[in-house]
Amino acid sequence: MLLLAACERDTAIPTEPPDSASVLRTRLLTGEQYTNTIAQIFGEDISGSILPPIPPMARTDGLLASGAAYVGVTSDQISQIQQAATSIAAKVVDEEHRDFLIPCRPESQAEADPACAELFLRETGRLLYRQNLEDVRLAELVDIAGYAAEQTEDFHAGLALALESILISPEFIFIVDRAEPDPDRPGSERLDAWSLASRLSFFLWNGPPDDALLNAAESGELHTEAGLSATVERMLSSVRLESGMRAFFDDMLGFDEFGSLAKDPIVYPMVTGSTLQDAREQTLRTIVDHLLHQESDYRDLFTTRKTFMSPSLAVVYGIPAGNGWTPHEFEAGSPRIGLLTQVSFLAANSHAVRSSPTLRGQALRERFLCQVVPPPPPNVDFSLLEEAEHAATARERLDVHNTNPACAGCHLITDPIGLALENFDGAGRFRETENGAALDLSGELDGVLYEDVAGLALAMRDHPKLSNCLVNRLYAYGTGGPVSLRRDRDTISWFENRFAANGYRLKPLLRELALGEAFSTVLSGEIQGNMGVADASESTYRFSGPRFGSPQQR
Repeated sequence: MLLLAACERDTAIPTEPPDSASVLRTRLLTGEQYTNTIAQIFGEDISGSILPPIPPMARTDGLLASGAAYVGVTSDQISQIQQAATSIAAKVVDEEHRDFLIPCRPESQAEADPACAELFLRETGRLLYRQNLEDVRLAELVDIAGYAAEQTEDFHAGLALALESILISPEFIFIVDRAEPDPDRPGSERLDAWSLASRLSFFLWNGPPDDALLNAAESGELHTEAGLSATVERMLSSVRLESGMRAFFDDMLGFDEFGSLAKDPIVYPMVTGSTLQDAREQTLRTIVDHLLHQESDYRDLFTTRKTFMSPSLAVVYGIPAGNGWTPHEFEAGSPRIGLLTQVSFLAANSHAVRSSPTLRGQALRERFLCQVVPPPPPNVDFSLLEEAEHAATARERLDVHNTNPACAGCHLITDPIGLALENFDGAGRFRETENGAALDLSGELDGVLYEDVAGLALAMRDHPKLSNCLVNRLYAYGTGGPVSLRRDRDTISWFENRFAANGYRLKPLLRELALGEAFSTVLSGEIQGNMGVADASESTYRFSGPRFGSPQQR
């Protein structure tokens, strides 16, 4: 049985713990980060022409992004990465793109041009590797471009092969944390400037550093208080912050599951794949507007009646449809209150043909409160539940779990809160009754009693674990791996107190995290994730690329 208890908030705001530090990690680019990188450097038409060749990741401690530190890359997946690299490189140098993506023209189209190749590869390699290329590596790439140009009698074909070599290298595919001694804290280590730039960029923007951020790393500005502060302010003011935070909340809420979510077309004919994608978009728009545009209290996402509406969603919500996406506010007293009553949460955490208080209660605890609900024991007998299918309401059907000791422990922490949402069917449509029977929506959330969904929404808003969970997930997302209660508890507590002091607003929390010592200071000698994968794969990546053999093999 899982024991859940509300924790009292420490009202004091301590200084950041002196031993705050994060772990060195090597993590694979996510599919979206791969796509964002190609789009930023080469354009959306090129990024949109390929599927990101990134293997699936296991959700780790609530986040797919944390799983990126543990995912492996098979030989078949390396082959897919190479195929994508070949396609991208060919498009970059084709006649449609070369004039604005390559900053020089060769003296002869049919011959090698080391000077032009070096200029392109130095600039592009810096953006893809997220740091300056070492002279030896740059010379190797120029040599590859020259040798391939001689073999094909085509300068751009040679340049494409050198670019392909960059795109299949571990320096691009993996985000690698590298440490250096911290001159301000003898005996401690910090991320080097290039690693700090990448950590900031993938945290706030879900994409690679831009040229300005790389310049700040190269000049040393990122390791000064003023320089880091100015950089973070610029990043928080950028339009890229919105896409970065959409990616974080999409991950935190488990919205990747929408890719395989479907409803029975006979039971819910109004719910199509497009409707479900709009439901996902509605919640992300609501979150971004509330937290970034309005800069409102995070907790109020669970009691707000303001959202956005599309024509297909309006059918499910039972309101008049507008043209395209439009702002919408439900009336006071409406059962539609906060994120828990949006179609994205209700439909995603239901079965194909009916609602599920258990799934909804589990999602509420795991997504928003960071509480783990154990899976059912392997020997559970579902016969009693099947025999109760004649019951009129979900509450009556689920009462059988209270009679089975193997089930009762977990269902007592999921079902009561999920039953408060039974005014909404498996598609998220409002209903007054179920099978003609009245619905009892009353329940309890960790000691707080409520009578209806508005009461549940308020209990969620004021739950002491709500803000702690967001801080936990953001810290893990930013530092590239799951939080350790033993190692990070005091650090998370400090950031949570700062979050409260700043009115539970997202931007100040992001600023505190990015500027905190824990974000850039690393634990000496402690490494997690794929640290060996990048090194072990280097020869495979390097030499599977050049199809004409290495220059040394001529």
